[in-house]
Amino acid sequence: MMRILLAFFIALLPMAAIAAEPVQPKAPKPIISRAVPIRHITPGIEVLLSDRLELLAGKRVALLTNQTGVDRKGVRNIDLLRAHPAINLVALFSPEHGVRGVAQAGEKVASGLDSKSGLPVHSLYGETKMPTAKMMQGIDIVLVDLQDIGTRFYTYSSTLLYMLRAAETSGAEVIVLDRPNPLGGMMIEGPVLEPAFTSFVGSFAMPVRHGMTFGELAQMFVGENKLRTRLHIIPMRGWYRNLTPYAGWDLPWVPPSPNMRSPKTAAVYPGTALFEGTNISEGRGSEKPFEYIGAPFIDGSALAKRLNAMGLPGVAFEPASFKPDFSKYAGQDCNGVWVIPTNSKTFHPFRTGIALVKTVHDMYPDKFEFQPGTPAFFEQLAGTDSVRKGILEGKSVSDIERQWQPELDAFMSLRARYLIYS
Repeated sequence: MMRILLAFFIALLPMAAIAAEPVQPKAPKPIISRAVPIRHITPGIEVLLSDRLELLAGKRVALLTNQTGVDRKGVRNIDLLRAHPAINLVALFSPEHGVRGVAQAGEKVASGLDSKSGLPVHSLYGETKMPTAKMMQGIDIVLVDLQDIGTRFYTYSSTLLYMLRAAETSGAEVIVLDRPNPLGGMMIEGPVLEPAFTSFVGSFAMPVRHGMTFGELAQMFVGENKLRTRLHIIPMRGWYRNLTPYAGWDLPWVPPSPNMRSPKTAAVYPGTALFEGTNISEGRGSEKPFEYIGAPFIDGSALAKRLNAMGLPGVAFEPASFKPDFSKYAGQDCNGVWVIPTNSKTFHPFRTGIALVKTVHDMYPDKFEFQPGTPAFFEQLAGTDSVRKGILEGKSVSDIERQWQPELDAFMSLRARYLIYS
């Protein structure tokens, strides 16, 4: 009997041991991600330094740039050029926001000395926007290395045009070190600038979204303005017109201005920047400038519901609440929407911008306002008064767009003569 009981207890021991052990969670299933192939984009500054140094031999060189002028490792072009014994870099030119990119929109930038390099800085967004004869004196070559964002009313393209005009007078050669268009190179959109609305946020007759690189724009500016400026383009390598913006690129994103924080910001900017010409906040001073739009009197949920019901391609809207640190409604609670692109190939930011402005206007006709001015800033941004008039007259988005299609078709043919990349 004792032998039977002993055998019984021995048999129970493994079971007791098992019961006493803590239960281990099951290992999660591995997450299999499909890696995006790395796209090697070699910017013009690297191509210049590796293959075209002879262009700078024995020349006094100036550089029009800002914080976006970096190589794939993030090294500043100023440092790369100054470190090279064969390059005589003598001056810097600064666009809006300054060489270091810290000045806010519209804030004047002073000329002076660059604190890091010790080079003189000539501001092109201060007392003058056109390089003066004194600024250009003694300069043989102006290198232009700026990251544009593919929108007509981003002032860097105007600075490029003004530099090309100044170089025609001074005799300096302009060499553009090309960089990608973050909005891609296929789609063009929006009204072509009408002469009556020419300004520093629109200095050439092109649509809001032009689908061109800085090098291509430079060629078009020279060709269509019949400038005698000596122009040379250093194309980048690895960029194609139909590339998905910044999907797996090895070129770092450096904000071209304080509120252009990511490629997503650049994607919506051609449309949501229209709110700069209204009393609605375009999100400046919030964590998502240009991705958020709103005001204290807006019902964000109602606005998002109406916009989503429109079925605009490649974009969704979510209610958003934010309190700007500066700019419109600083320190006040704002409600509105978060504009979220969902498909870069079908998203039309300017069409979306018109739909946004029109919807807010229609929902709040007694509170929504276009900013005053002659011409109004909204019209300077749009490049025409037909958008504002169409909204006030109750026209549909499609009817508003249809008004400028002939000019858009003509621009498409014109720009084809100046494209560099396939």
